[in-house]
Amino acid sequence: MQKEGKRKVKVHYSRKENLTGVMFVVPALIPLLIFWVIPVVWSGGLSFTDWDMMSENINFMGLKNFASLLRDPKFGDVLWNTLVFAVGSTVPTIVLGLLVALLMNGARKGTGVYRTVIFAPYITPMVAVSVVWSWIFEPRVGILNYILGLFGLPGSQWTQSSSTAMLSVLIVTVWKGIGWTMIFYMEALRKVPQSLKEAAAIDGANGFQQFWKVTLPMISPTTFFLVIMSSISSLQAYDQIQVLTQGGPAGSTRTLLYYYYQEAFRNFETGKASAVAVVLVLITVVLSWAETEISKKTVFYN
Repeated sequence: MQKEGKRKVKVHYSRKENLTGVMFVVPALIPLLIFWVIPVVWSGGLSFTDWDMMSENINFMGLKNFASLLRDPKFGDVLWNTLVFAVGSTVPTIVLGLLVALLMNGARKGTGVYRTVIFAPYITPMVAVSVVWSWIFEPRVGILNYILGLFGLPGSQWTQSSSTAMLSVLIVTVWKGIGWTMIFYMEALRKVPQSLKEAAAIDGANGFQQFWKVTLPMISPTTFFLVIMSSISSLQAYDQIQVLTQGGPAGSTRTLLYYYYQEAFRNFETGKASAVAVVLVLITVVLSWAETEISKKTVFYN
């Protein structure tokens, strides 16, 4: 018997059907084009110029803006601060969100109330959250130093010291993001098959081994999603830095996005600021690519 090969069926659409499809796509493409594609292209073009947002003349500079960034001693510190902030906010947010989700998953009563309380900071505007925390961090009358004093611990300058300013910003960022990761993990934990845990228990696995060998791999797609989203969000952090520290003291909390803001709207060096934006986009793309490649070996899709 001759094996029949698979035939490819070509579907032909009429001109009217094609036009209908285009009409459905255009409303979504217009805002994407206006608010994303054109600004990105325009910003990339400005990175090769010396425009200062006020002059009518725009001169082509080539790669001088990028060379200026590499020669700027502050730029190395900015990159380091950005790395510290990205790792220091992403890892604790995911780990603590998972721990809270595990506690909620094992609780029987009151989970709805606790879930609402923990998730509430996430839906609160970052500016409002940062203003409240600026009062909490106040060295003289802030409640945080008061609580430390009750336990006989020394107070701290928090946002007013270069040694603790980054920690202060990270505390606010992590505190606000825990509820978001908790919600995703709670849903992922519900979808872990109970039969797998029972099979592992029959094989002699204890609670930690069941979590490490069964639960963690089963929720790895959620972890991968949260790592991608949290790391990208950390690269775009601005509000909490502006309210709490303004990039200081002594540039200790100045990240790439805040450096972009200072160069563009304080120093009016739009070309150099656009070069910073290009670097930020490249870092985001490379980071997303690296995390995707790593996920191919670590993420389990059932």
